[in-house]
Amino acid sequence: MASHEITIRQPVNYVADDWSECETVKDAWNVDPNTREPVHRLVTTAPDDLERALRHAERVYDIGRWDEDARRERAAMLERAAEIIETRAEDIARADSLTSGTPISVTRKVAAFLPARIRASASDLLNIPRVTELAAGGRDVRLYKVPWGPAAILTPWNGPSFIPAAKIASAIAAGCPVILKPSEHAPSSAQIIVECFVQAGLPSGALQLVHGTGGVGATLTADSRIKIVSFTGGPGAGRAIARAGAEDFKVLQLELGGNNPVLVLDDADLDVAADGILDGMTKLNGQWCEGPGKILAHRGLVDPLLEALTERISKLVVGHSLDEDADIGPISNAPHFQTLQRRIERLRELGASIRQPAQLPELDGFFMSPTIAVGADAAAATAELFGPVVSLHAVDSDEEALRVANADPSGLDAYVFGADTDRAIEIGSRILSGEVRVNGAKIADLGDDSAQSFWGPAGIGGHGSAESVRVFCGDRVVGVDSPELPL
Repeated sequence: MASHEITIRQPVNYVADDWSECETVKDAWNVDPNTREPVHRLVTTAPDDLERALRHAERVYDIGRWDEDARRERAAMLERAAEIIETRAEDIARADSLTSGTPISVTRKVAAFLPARIRASASDLLNIPRVTELAAGGRDVRLYKVPWGPAAILTPWNGPSFIPAAKIASAIAAGCPVILKPSEHAPSSAQIIVECFVQAGLPSGALQLVHGTGGVGATLTADSRIKIVSFTGGPGAGRAIARAGAEDFKVLQLELGGNNPVLVLDDADLDVAADGILDGMTKLNGQWCEGPGKILAHRGLVDPLLEALTERISKLVVGHSLDEDADIGPISNAPHFQTLQRRIERLRELGASIRQPAQLPELDGFFMSPTIAVGADAAAATAELFGPVVSLHAVDSDEEALRVANADPSGLDAYVFGADTDRAIEIGSRILSGEVRVNGAKIADLGDDSAQSFWGPAGIGGHGSAESVRVFCGDRVVGVDSPELPL
């Protein structure tokens, strides 16, 4: 059994190139999800400090030099940040585990991947042309890739290290001054990431860190000095950001989520389907926006699939997130734990029977057995679950499954299980979603050049190389006009 020692410090801000104390929220604490014991005071950022951060980001923004030497210099800084993060991998993994509830065996894999993601941004910085000559009949016309300006990056509690690291690296590579606000429920990993970037020798104002609840994020996203907002989180907050951004037409990258459908076709291999669904519903404790939600299985497979999932869940070790042998840990925080309980009860009200076969540990944390809700009205079971919970519904045909899946689309991810892969892929291509995985539920991109748009309520923008460094840059065409043009 691993040490359960808590090593999380009180969060601090990094504003205008200096570390500074945060304000504390009266009678509010961040707690260990394994025990509900207080870890540190809930913190926020005073209005004056937030204004300092905004002024500094505006002051340092400059299109700057993007010749080869300048790009190599900034890429080298990103490489140094990656090297420093490698030395802090265990700190990051423990912070992730103690705030998201994800088992340490998983958060170590995430922490080990962070340097590669940052190095990928360094590579993009060197390989994506910042100035391209355009064909213009011999005239000098150039296409510039220009950083939009100060960027507000708002990140969630379920990916407390990877999402901040990836977005920061992309924005810094693009040249946007960054103000990062991590989730108030999981601020610690993001702070370690910022410490590593600062140690790597960032230019003044390239990165600032402010802590706080939704009000801090709302102030950032509404401020006219912020030119681009990159947000990962819930649809309610995403809509509020979109409304605020519409006032001055900010550039938005919003990854929201939904109730991702799973189609189990009549020729599906039952073991492959059960293993894949279990993997998806327990990965990161089910707390990932692309995880499986609503299973639409051929009627003849519902009962055997239910039994296969029940058997597998009953063998899982639900335990303290720092235990080496835990398969699944606690839900990250009290508000989400309560939300999941309400959504399970709502499925029960819709006619579902609830199966929760895993044994829970003797700890006073936010623990929940992976849950199968079977038999609810599929048309009404639309709420995003975002936890180790799936609903299971019978369908009689591929067309019915597609109709139900697309009636209330997630727009983010979907899954198809079937022995005939050509058929499964063809059916998958008809689901209203940015990515459809066949016979599996992994997190890593399906291919090196994968590009995933956020369809409909899933948000604005997407995943893929074109949505990393490039999303933080706008196009600007500059060149010599010609009197010979017809108009």
